[in-house]
Amino acid sequence: MTSRPPESPERLGEFELIAKLFAPLARNFPGSFALADDVALLEPASGREIVLKTDSVIEGVHFLRGDPAARVAQKALRRALSDLAAKSAEPSVYLLALALPSWPDMAWLEAFARGLAGDQAEFGIVLAGGETNATPGPVTISVTMMGSIPKGALIRRNGARHGDLVFVTGTIGDSGGGLTLLRGQSDDRTDSYLARRYLVPEPRMAFGQKLRGIANAAIDVSDGLTADLGHVADASRVRIEIDAARVPLSEELRQLWPGADGVARAATAGDDYEIAFIAPEAKRDSILDAAHTASTRVTEIGRVVAGEGVALVDGNGDEIPVARRGYTHF
Repeated sequence: MTSRPPESPERLGEFELIAKLFAPLARNFPGSFALADDVALLEPASGREIVLKTDSVIEGVHFLRGDPAARVAQKALRRALSDLAAKSAEPSVYLLALALPSWPDMAWLEAFARGLAGDQAEFGIVLAGGETNATPGPVTISVTMMGSIPKGALIRRNGARHGDLVFVTGTIGDSGGGLTLLRGQSDDRTDSYLARRYLVPEPRMAFGQKLRGIANAAIDVSDGLTADLGHVADASRVRIEIDAARVPLSEELRQLWPGADGVARAATAGDDYEIAFIAPEAKRDSILDAAHTASTRVTEIGRVVAGEGVALVDGNGDEIPVARRGYTHF
């Protein structure tokens, strides 16, 4: 992790910062060389393939300056973990790149490192290396997550087939509701269920690994349920119809966003980090068994049909218009 040290009297220089906060996070991975070299070394086990994913969280885009630093760290890791979960991969190590302005002091950085350490223990991952930079812009955190999967077992976007069923884990829209609260001024906004769902995603690692041999296609819900299933529809050259009445919403979100408009808003909000997946109807019982074993809520929400694109439909099969399918960066 090399670069010019950030200029701030309130925290250590670059190399002292690495030695104090980040080298301990790499201790259990020999291929990190204790963060004392320019690269890391990773050797896949026999019969397995490496799975890679890079994700970034940016101050003002993916988190707010007042968000707890430990939760910012968790979100940075869990966004990337969620992608591996949707591919049925098992995570192992990650690279971390930090671009830091002057405002994060040592207390913030120490809390950030504690958040990383907690998630390393929870998900069985370890820091392998990375980069630190000073920036005049917002805090930017990039994570490259690395994992593995048995050869040929990767679940891609392009496997959906006419007649397949559509499923999703968890509940949809909670993170969008949480962001609404966090941008408000209520005293208990950071402790509410919805705010926690925005601050700390719950990647469905255990369930994702059970989708091997079951799902024909899968994707993590980051840009919005309709947007991400739209990516699957486009890659698979099919049409996906989502039954609006079956989209799983938490009671807390129903209270915040009531009625049919709330369902449409939830389905396009994004930042959920659930798994949306496609499977043959004959696999329904296997999916329910996997959900039970992994203690994960799974809901059947639609069907793959002939055609193209994605649609949120009402009880009559008529498309419900939405202003946008989901979040876009540009």
